[in-house]
This record gives sequence, structure tokens and C-alpha cells, in this order.
Amino acid sequence: NDLVSEKTKEEPVYNFTTNDDIKHELWIISDLLDLAVIEEGFKSVPFLYVADGHHRTAAAACIGQKRKKENLKHTGLEEYNFFLAVLFPEDQLKIFDYNRVVKDLNGFSSEDFLTRLNKSFLVTKIEKADSRPRSIREFCLYMKSGWYRLLAKEGSWDTQDPVADLDVTILSEQVLSPLLNITDLRKDNRIDFVGGIRGLEELEKRVDSGEMKAAFALYPVSMDQLLNIADAGEIMPPKTTWFEPKLRSGLFIHDLE
Repeated sequence: NDLVSEKTKEEPVYNFTTNDDIKHELWIISDLLDLAVIEEGFKSVPFLYVADGHHRTAAAACIGQKRKKENLKHTGLEEYNFFLAVLFPEDQLKIFDYNRVVKDLNGFSSEDFLTRLNKSFLVTKIEKADSRPRSIREFCLYMKSGWYRLLAKEGSWDTQDPVADLDVTILSEQVLSPLLNITDLRKDNRIDFVGGIRGLEELEKRVDSGEMKAAFALYPVSMDQLLNIADAGEIMPPKTTWFEPKLRSGLFIHDLE
């Protein structure tokens, strides 16, 4: 941190703002003594966690294995043995909510749907200004009839299982699967996902336009939840976390040839 603080006092090599108003500044560290400090520092870091991009990580590893088999003179130093990664200290990474919107209520009227939600949730009508979940186990539902708060009832989650304890799992097991018959989040075209960086207004927009029937706002996953799941050897359910900051695609390129 001290080294980064010193280096960022210098003029950046690149300094630009993208069309989504995100500012990027880049410093290149090439001094051998500085690099030695960085390498020495990472010797005391016991774990790195793949927070985002696990599919790309797996794809890069597969490409590396494929090229290794094709190269009879493989040494382990070829460029295909490596791929790009960006590392963030956990206190410099922000996890946003990842919300859900659904195209229909599986044949239920809005009134019937709300009634059935009462089995697993305490349901109350709320004002728009109060429409953001305040803690885990709390969801906010938007339909054309307005906003509702859903408080998960005891017994609808499993504190002994870090994945089952997640709000996205509670929503899937108590609402999406049993009521809406949405069982495969990756393939079912009746559900879509909205990153929290786009705000709750995007949820209202998708419903008010008629494109979607209902939207569910979730509380963000905590860093502790993320690490606990990784430490348990488990994998996050799909579309659970939206991470910021994100580097501009193409700012860094690693040539495999």
C-alpha cells in the first residue's frame, strides 16, 4: 500500500474517462527494486480468490492445456501458461446487489402471488422511498401494483450451509422454483438479471414497460459470505455478485503467441 501510494503521486501513463463516466488511471511499475518489493509482499498472501471471471479463468486454463499437448517442446515458460488477472485487496472491492426480473407469474394473478408468498415471507406494502432491502433475508418486490417488502421467515434458510444461507438461494428455493417454475437460472428465458450498479429505477423500468411482470431487489452479498463459500470449496450460484471496480476491456492484452 505504501508503494502504491508513492507511485500514484506520479503522473499516470494513461488517464482517461470512459463513456460511462468511469475514470481510469494507469501507472506502470518497471523498476526492479519496486518489483522485488511487490513480489516479496505477495509471499505473505496465503490465498487469492476468483471473485469475477471464473469462466474466463477456466477457459484460459483449457487453452493452456491444449497448447501444452500440441507443443512437443513444452517448457512451462510459454505465454500460453499464463493469463491476465487483476488483484484487488478485499477492502478496495465493492460488491453490489444482483437483482432478478421475471417475465410472468406462472399463471398467478398479482393478488394470488402475494398470498402464496405469505407461506415463506412476511409481506408488507411499502413506499418507493423505502424500497431498498436493509439487510440479509430481506427482499423488495416490485409489480405494477407497487413495492412490497418480503421478510424471510425462520426456517426458510440453512445457516449450516454457506450457499443455502445466501439470499439468492432463499429466493430460488422459496419463490422462483416452487411458485414460478424457474429452476435453471442459466437457461430459463423467463428470468433476467440486473446489476445493482444500474439502480432500482431499472427494475421499475423493466416492469412498467410491460417487458417484465415482477422484479426482486436483493441485499448485496457480503465479503465474508463470499470468502466463506470459497473456503468451504463451494461455488456461488449464478448471477449472485456484481463487483466494482471493473477495468475497461482491452486496456491490458496478453498475447498467447
